[in-house]
Amino acid sequence: MTTYSSNHIAGLNVSSHTLLVWILIGLVAGYITGKLMRGAGFGPLMDIVVGILGGFLMTHLGYAGSGGFFYTVFVAVLGAVILTFLIRLVTGARNRL
Repeated sequence: MTTYSSNHIAGLNVSSHTLLVWILIGLVAGYITGKLMRGAGFGPLMDIVVGILGGFLMTHLGYAGSGGFFYTVFVAVLGAVILTFLIRLVTGARNRL
């Protein structure tokens, strides 16, 4: 059985500082995505979720967000735009995630 200390989230060694940076990048990336994509905004909580998921999507596509804050936000925005487009394509929704 593997035991994790309090700084492990989903098996990752994450400090509270790193978690706050993820949330900040997710919020900024989700907000920018909401402005770029036509339709209603997602709200702050969903902006964070969309931004973080967009960053994970781009990381799995081979674009590491390790070039500094602005590069990381840029990569997360690209991923969030792709994610939002795909969700709208599948669900047919224009104004919601």
